[in-house]
Amino acid sequence: MSDLGISGPKGQPLPRPPFLKRFFDSVLISVAIYAIIVGLIAYGSFVGAQSMGYNWQWYRVPQFLYRNTEIGFEWGQIPIGLVATIKLSVISFLLATAIGLLIALLRLSGLVIGSAVAVGFLELIRNIPLLVLLYLFYYVLGPIFGFDRYTASILTLAVFHSALISEIFRAGINAVHTGQWEAAKSIGMSPFQAYRYIILPQSVRFMLPPMTGEVVHLIKSSAIVSVIAVAELTTFGRNIISDTYMSFEIWFTIALVYLVVTLILSIGVSHLEKKYAVDQQN
Repeated sequence: MSDLGISGPKGQPLPRPPFLKRFFDSVLISVAIYAIIVGLIAYGSFVGAQSMGYNWQWYRVPQFLYRNTEIGFEWGQIPIGLVATIKLSVISFLLATAIGLLIALLRLSGLVIGSAVAVGFLELIRNIPLLVLLYLFYYVLGPIFGFDRYTASILTLAVFHSALISEIFRAGINAVHTGQWEAAKSIGMSPFQAYRYIILPQSVRFMLPPMTGEVVHLIKSSAIVSVIAVAELTTFGRNIISDTYMSFEIWFTIALVYLVVTLILSIGVSHLEKKYAVDQQN
């Protein structure tokens, strides 16, 4: 502006954030607080176990992660359970995404019947606890339709999380400016083409953060299927504990495995969000 000979009023400089806010916003301080909290939890667990006379056996944990046998290297029960959990979660998430997208489109369709079906589905599923829904699919609908425990688990997780995912889709679609719809109609696009080529691609950047949280939520929710003895990480952990009585060591290890998986997922999606933002600017 000054190079062109145009001068304008200058605003007041932005005030610096308060010292306490700057202090706690620091990455180093955040990591230190997190480490202190985790350390206090670990110390409290150790003291509690000592007062119970618990015999720590951490040296036995590696055998449940991997083994070197006469045949060669073999994965232990915990990694096998982790693979089963990831497989169960991926299948459930894909099915939940398909159902959630259908429910969101029905609700946004403007059709009375479609909106009524979508709202009825959402209100029904959101007001049923996940454990009750699991029992419903396995013990009630399972004998009627021939669902085995694995199928019942997938359907339970997919149906429960589809209600949450449909709201993410609806919010993401509504976040796209209405001018995009008008532009699509002006060039003769059908509603399906507008959704496919214009609306849904643009809504992805709005849906990535909450969808990441939903994936993490689903992975953690998958542990509940252990109550019907579906082979996954938590079930393998319970089996190990029943054989070894190493409750503290195994549950701490499984909790750490869940933490690592969800952190890797969150970091990966964060990089994807940044890449997508750059592409949007270009």
